[in-house]
Amino acid sequence: MPVIRKFNGCRIMNRAVLFISGQPPAKLPDLNIFDKIYCTDQAYFYLYSKKIKPDVISGDFDNFDLKIIEDGIEVIETPDQDYTDFEKALKILIERGFEEVHVYGGSGREQDHYLGNLSVACKYREKLSIIFFDDYSYYFFAEKETQLQGYKDRMISLYPFPVTRGITTEGLKYPLNDEGLIITGRIGIRNTAVDDVVKITFKDGGLLIFIENRPKKGMIG
Repeated sequence: MPVIRKFNGCRIMNRAVLFISGQPPAKLPDLNIFDKIYCTDQAYFYLYSKKIKPDVISGDFDNFDLKIIEDGIEVIETPDQDYTDFEKALKILIERGFEEVHVYGGSGREQDHYLGNLSVACKYREKLSIIFFDDYSYYFFAEKETQLQGYKDRMISLYPFPVTRGITTEGLKYPLNDEGLIITGRIGIRNTAVDDVVKITFKDGGLLIFIENRPKKGMIG
């Protein structure tokens, strides 16, 4: 399900999809909504099996035969081992002026990679709107003022990363009023949207929002 993120009321047009090497999606998104398709080296095999030709493939290509890559795909070698392939792909997207990226394969399989991917997304959340998708939910780092529309009756979790201060919510079953969450104490998972519009604000820190995956349209604003 595509998520539309809005800034100043305008739909983002410069949007990419990025496939990385976690658990691939059971169902592919509508790739027509993206300006470009990117993947890291190990994720290329999944796209190839689905007969999808990415525009760009990047990575360190360790134990990877470059000859198997189809003609017409831009190949960017990123051998620097101080960064993960995911982080290096985000850097490329930022350098090329993308404003939003939908990430598939960010979770599942090796959980240390999953936690690492969240840390990388937190690092770049001010430079690029990064939205993760898997078969169960989609999730992203919230802005200090975030509005969700069209998610009534869905489960919504608020997860501090690692601390969130001054959270106020409207439209959730269990509201917060200028309260704090911390990863080693109180967290805000398994809440429910009781209104069609949910408003979430906070004063300081990092906040992940998880939205339950259901076949229902919705927007993030």
